[in-house]
Amino acid sequence: MKSLVKSLLVSLWFMFLTFPIMVIRVNTIENTIDWRWMNIVYIGVGSFVLSFVWRWLLDYKAKGGYRPDLSAGSRLGALQALTQDRRVQLPGVLLVIIGALAFPHLFNFYHTNVMVNFLIWVVLGLGLNIVVGLAGLLDLGFVAFYAVGAYSYALLNHHFGLSFWVVLPIGMLLGAFFGLLLGYPVLRLRGDYLAIVTLGFGEIIRLVLENWSSFTFGPSGISNIDRPPFFGIKLSIQDSTMYMYYIMLALVIFTIFVVTRLKNSRIGRAWLALKEDEIACQAMGIDKTKTKLTAFALGATWAGLVGVVFAAKTTFVNPMSFSFMESAIILSIVVVGGMGSIPGVILGALVLVLSPEFLRGVEEYRMLAFGAFMVLVMVFRPQGLISAKRKVYTYKKPEAVAVHD
Repeated sequence: MKSLVKSLLVSLWFMFLTFPIMVIRVNTIENTIDWRWMNIVYIGVGSFVLSFVWRWLLDYKAKGGYRPDLSAGSRLGALQALTQDRRVQLPGVLLVIIGALAFPHLFNFYHTNVMVNFLIWVVLGLGLNIVVGLAGLLDLGFVAFYAVGAYSYALLNHHFGLSFWVVLPIGMLLGAFFGLLLGYPVLRLRGDYLAIVTLGFGEIIRLVLENWSSFTFGPSGISNIDRPPFFGIKLSIQDSTMYMYYIMLALVIFTIFVVTRLKNSRIGRAWLALKEDEIACQAMGIDKTKTKLTAFALGATWAGLVGVVFAAKTTFVNPMSFSFMESAIILSIVVVGGMGSIPGVILGALVLVLSPEFLRGVEEYRMLAFGAFMVLVMVFRPQGLISAKRKVYTYKKPEAVAVHD
């Protein structure tokens, strides 16, 4: 009963607030006022239903009806179990790889181009997942390393004519260098202070690119960047996009392999320890400085790598392509998908990048659905769509051995 009364009060309040906008319309041509009373009815009914459902979900969660673990038997729990079951991992991975290889031949140029963008965001999410998901270092300026990789290829190709394959490792090295450049001054920072400094670093890189016109060509950017060569054969735009798709697919597989190996390595365990408790991590003899710098450098390496790919794909770069909004989307992919989870990052990119692209037909409601989904995930699934599986070590007491004379 209380929920009904509260939802009714919310409905009345929304009707009062939206009355001047939704009901009154002034016709300046005929000097008349149109009264649209049905709009206020829609507002009242809609706000009442949404408020009631929202309160019911919160009560259901508070009473223990919602448990986001595997024992709940929920769809997300089943999905998480499916991704972590070794009996279905290999056939599932093979099926995904076969489908990915056949994708450009089954769909048109537009869908292939969209998938290239999706794979770029996946690599960016996996790179940031090292910094945020594994090491627990909140980085809001990750797009700066992305810009470094893109501009490294744009400038080297424009001035010296270096090809894509030559600049690709250079972009990775420059990304790692700038990761160390950012990581060293912020070794003593954590939490909000670290986020503010990394945000400032990202904005500094963008402003340098925008104002150093003699070097970066300023806001006008750099155009006519060469696409990746294919044994000297000149490719059309469609063939070049398909070629870029397979390059990105190979880079995604390579990134997943490397990040998985890093996660299960000694440095990966050090990152997880640093994320859980920095003081205890240092007390156990882990070098905090080296651990943090390694996380920043390796995360930035993947951003520099995919930045080179982005410049080659678009054949044009300018500073507006590397705003704070890009960093926010990358961080949202990691958080919504599940921090520290590789399948979670892929699913997060699928939901936050690929889904809005294919919902352009309902442009008016696309961002509304996008925002509502993120709110629901943060309230009811705060650990992400697919949370990272934590290793559990069990100690078995050795059995006593009987000694016979």
